[in-house]
Amino acid sequence: MESYIEFASYYDSLMYDVDYRSWYGFLKEILEKEGISYSSVLEMGCGTGNITEQICRDEKVKSVTCFDLSEEMLVIAKQKLKGIPNLEILRQDMTQMSIKKHYDLVLSCCDSINYITDEESLKKVFESTYSLLNDGGTFLFDINSYYKLSEIIGDNTFTEDRDGIFYVWENEYESDSEQCNFYLTFFIEDEQSGKYSRFDEHHVERAYRSEKILELLKESGFEDVRIYCDFDFSKDCKDRAERIFFLCKKE
Repeated sequence: MESYIEFASYYDSLMYDVDYRSWYGFLKEILEKEGISYSSVLEMGCGTGNITEQICRDEKVKSVTCFDLSEEMLVIAKQKLKGIPNLEILRQDMTQMSIKKHYDLVLSCCDSINYITDEESLKKVFESTYSLLNDGGTFLFDINSYYKLSEIIGDNTFTEDRDGIFYVWENEYESDSEQCNFYLTFFIEDEQSGKYSRFDEHHVERAYRSEKILELLKESGFEDVRIYCDFDFSKDCKDRAERIFFLCKKE
């Protein structure tokens, strides 16, 4: 079962509580704190373009390339970002990138990295990203933490009913593979008939420990890596962080 097919049409409605402006604001704070300058940006796994929209509003940014694997998500992104100058939108697989340009900054947000479920493929992503960066460039990404996927989401079930959309989100954590399976069932109300139609999607995220991410980054050429977490500069990232940010510099 593929991911982000029918779900793409309802993604933004269901992510109504995510403040993307504040999300990108935190990324900018990290970059400013580290004294990093940038004007060309690549965003990997852009989805429907919510973070992309914020990148394009950044006065420091002169050109943006973004890509996603889901054609359905990109249809929405293209509508949302229509008319923005110096923006290139591509359909690419993160594990098989074929991009000729180089960038000052590469971003991957909203736990896109967790969708790379085997270590060799993730190392390949890191190596490709390293090669796409200009000298002195920066790779900044976030993950759902091992703690969040294994204990908070874990084997729990969540439901929501709002605005004609009811969904059940069942989760199954596999400790051997360190993978969390998301089984999503949606019921969508037809406004005219009042009847509901159903569709299902299956998503898988790998629960990576920070130590493994750091190991793979180092093997890929990133020697200088800083860690932040949970949108809070004062938090100790060893203390049950749920979202971890990695800032990686290419020397």
